Amino acid sequence: MKIKRSHHFAAEVATSSLNDIMFFLLLFFLIISTVANPNIIKVLLPKASETQSLNKKTITLTVTKTKDFFINNKAVATGQLEQELILATRGLEQPTVVLYIPRNLEIQDLVDVLRIGVKHKIRVVLATEKK
Repeated sequence: MKIKRSHHFAAEVATSSLNDIMFFLLLFFLIISTVANPNIIKVLLPKASETQSLNKKTITLTVTKTKDFFINNKAVATGQLEQELILATRGLEQPTVVLYIPRNLEIQDLVDVLRIGVKHKIRVVLATEKK
């Protein structure tokens, strides 16, 4: 006599909550990616009533309050600034440097950077904030 079971057991994975988990992860990473930008150095820029945007490849030069220099977010020693600018602009047809300098630094710090640009025929543009 053969006895048959009426119910067969099958392994089953409940995936009903997986959609919710994936949605919350996606939402979390979208919010974090817009809030956190690790390539930004905070600098209080001077204000200007009119601005002009550049559409060509530029090099960014950031000067902090403590007079630290960053070329394309890479720290550069003060004595090596001129050589690093030459290396960064090498091969560019019309080298343009966008200068991010705090408004509370001395004018002489701005003039020192501009003098390097004039000496090597590098166009230096001062970045400002819109009012």
